[in-house]
Amino acid sequence: MSENTQRRKIKKKPRRFYDYSLLFIVIFLTVFGLIMIYSSSSYSAQLAFHDAFYFMKRQGIIALGGFVVMLIISKMDYHFFARFAIFSYILSYILMILVMFSPLGKAVNGKKRWLGVGSARFQPTELVKIALILLLALVITEMGKKINEWRAIAFVGGLTAPIALLVTANNLSSGIIIFGIAFVMLFIACKKKWPFFACVGSAVGLLMLPPSIGHIMVKIGVLKDYQLSRIYVWQNPEAYPTTGGYQVLQGLYAIGSGGLVGKGLGESIQKLGFVPEAQNDMIFSIICEELGLFGAICVVLIFLFMIYRFMLIANNAPDLFGSLLVVGVMGHIAIQVILNIAVVTNTIPNTGITLPFISYGGTSILFLMMEMGIVLSVSNQIKLEK
Repeated sequence: MSENTQRRKIKKKPRRFYDYSLLFIVIFLTVFGLIMIYSSSSYSAQLAFHDAFYFMKRQGIIALGGFVVMLIISKMDYHFFARFAIFSYILSYILMILVMFSPLGKAVNGKKRWLGVGSARFQPTELVKIALILLLALVITEMGKKINEWRAIAFVGGLTAPIALLVTANNLSSGIIIFGIAFVMLFIACKKKWPFFACVGSAVGLLMLPPSIGHIMVKIGVLKDYQLSRIYVWQNPEAYPTTGGYQVLQGLYAIGSGGLVGKGLGESIQKLGFVPEAQNDMIFSIICEELGLFGAICVVLIFLFMIYRFMLIANNAPDLFGSLLVVGVMGHIAIQVILNIAVVTNTIPNTGITLPFISYGGTSILFLMMEMGIVLSVSNQIKLEK
């Protein structure tokens, strides 16, 4: 073998991994989401807009654009995004303040969570999630082993708490997710695990407290009156059948009537005006009604497989920064799925949270695609052994 041939072999670029399994999961969930959005919203869309495909088309256009963005991001070096970590974090504060105090802030169903002009709306809380993942991944990587010190943990908490509380003021569910993202990233990064288990135990203990504690929390400003009412509804939805408990009860009726294999795709009764805005937070109840317990379990298993792919990529990431990016996205998806299913099944009080990739929401699907692009970018930097 000549010397030139040997040199050419040495110069060959190493083969890189690309997680096509995760890409397929994203495509499947998005397409399945579009089908379920049409199924759950066609009746109400026909009445309101004279177009049964109205919600599906809007979601489909944004999902397609998001998919292109995801593919572009997935072929970029994920280290490039570290440059925008601080900028995106500061921008998150600016946008959240604009939502609360500027005329650009738009209220929908009595909740001021959007920025927009006319029919164009954008929900800044979705940017907050991805901005925090970028920032915390960068900060924890820079700290290295110091992250195990209490001062370092407190510093990360200090970065998370203000923006999370700002979000929580108008959107409790997103505030919980933002705290959860930081919690998961710290849990993975720190050697000592017992403080995290203690926090989880405390959170479970809070759910066991009697509602009378809620009045104290309202007085000190931790909870608002409407959030306290949701706790009462959660404990006894039958006592509020025409008010706060209406959506919960209708969702449970949908789940119960689906049985083992469901009524069939498109055959839901509860979507005919009984479950309010069935294409949004309560879409899992329509899945249960039309596809039954079998369909619901399949959806959960697909999300579990997605979490498995995240873990695989995180374990094999080229560096800590890449690993933490994937862990942050994994925490976001996992917490949001758990909260949505728990709310729909009345396991926890209603918090108004979407089911990732499946529920209707343009801002949500766009930023989820961006997060998937970052995860695929990390996977694409994994070098395969010869």
